[in-house]
Amino acid sequence: MNLLDANDRRGAYPDSWYTATARPLDPFAPLQGRTKADLCVVGGGYTGLSAALHAAEAGLKVVLLDAQRVGFGASGRNGGQVGTDFNVSQQALEKTHGLHDARKLYDLAQEAARLTRDLAAQHAPDAGYTPGLIHADRFAAEVDHTKADIAHLQDRYGSADHKMLDADEITALTGSPAYAGGAQNMGAGHLHPLRYALGLARACVAAGVHIFETSRVHTITHGDPAVVRTDQGQVSAGHVIVAANGYGTALTHQTRARVMPINNFIAATAPLGDVADTILKDNHCAYDSRFVVNYYRKSEDNRLLFGGGESYGYRFPRDIAAVVRRPMEQVFPQLMGIQIDYAWGGTLAITRSRLPYVARVAPNVLTASGYSGSGLALAGMAGKLMAQAVKGQSDGLVLLESLPTPRFPGGGTFRSPLLALAMSWYALRDRIGV
Repeated sequence: MNLLDANDRRGAYPDSWYTATARPLDPFAPLQGRTKADLCVVGGGYTGLSAALHAAEAGLKVVLLDAQRVGFGASGRNGGQVGTDFNVSQQALEKTHGLHDARKLYDLAQEAARLTRDLAAQHAPDAGYTPGLIHADRFAAEVDHTKADIAHLQDRYGSADHKMLDADEITALTGSPAYAGGAQNMGAGHLHPLRYALGLARACVAAGVHIFETSRVHTITHGDPAVVRTDQGQVSAGHVIVAANGYGTALTHQTRARVMPINNFIAATAPLGDVADTILKDNHCAYDSRFVVNYYRKSEDNRLLFGGGESYGYRFPRDIAAVVRRPMEQVFPQLMGIQIDYAWGGTLAITRSRLPYVARVAPNVLTASGYSGSGLALAGMAGKLMAQAVKGQSDGLVLLESLPTPRFPGGGTFRSPLLALAMSWYALRDRIGV
């Protein structure tokens, strides 16, 4: 079974609130026959669309292939949170990379968020970028840890965007009684992820990118040129960028050993009515300190979009709404029994280190994936840096390539059952509150 087929119809977006409120593009034809390009991009999510756009704007002939529709995968289904960091602390990056390179990584993450805001403003204003992200801690010990992190960002990196929140402040901002404190980041924010992806696709077309949908890549033959083959055609290209994230880990053996797809779930409630003003009253987005993280924000029509729950097999659960309802009602007991109008799943990808895997797997083949829940901003930056590397400008890419992404125990064969076993323990720990 292929993840592309396990839960979705071929060539169709999922039945999500995002799909219901986006302006879709007319379908692009599948690739048929042979064609040539300076660059072939595999995958039409944020990484691939950004890479294709920046490469085309630099004068390259670009072909982009997507197995389904542009924005079909995690890029069109995620929580919409635009972060300003990697999924590890700056202190951890300082230990692995030293202060000098950790500072470069910090600056790169800030630049990734700015790039996202700029691209959204230019190409997807309807995505509605809104500033403000809240990190919510459940326990006092977690608040102490967050306080140390924020102080470190303020003192060593000069951050003016981060602010600590006590229990009363976070309750007032989120509308939830579940938290002991947390932090606010006004440099981060949220947007409509599918509208953003579709805006990037429109920009790609305007820049001259040739997009082919329902064009599943099954082999990439290394060489000069490299040859990318689909069911009905092939592309000979001087360079290839593999940007398929959780759906494309089998396209390179290096990725399969280091990047693992997992499933995550989101529900959209009915419009909140009178209670809307008491939940996320300043229209920030939020995520909490659970290992299997809960994340949420309000929609433009005053629904709560709440993400929670994970699975590690191919199939989504039959009743996604029930899976998400349980943690949602724990965080917001005032929403007990509220109607859920949409519920959907998506496949993202993680690494053992929770840092993205960015690599040159052949002299003219680059790949980026495994953003581990921090991909909305970082994916666009990775795509831009890979496009620059194709043109010979590789400093930023070298920095991302330096991130440690060790192989999963057992490589690609046993990564899923071993991770599922470990995650079961963390899920139990979350439930019992230790």
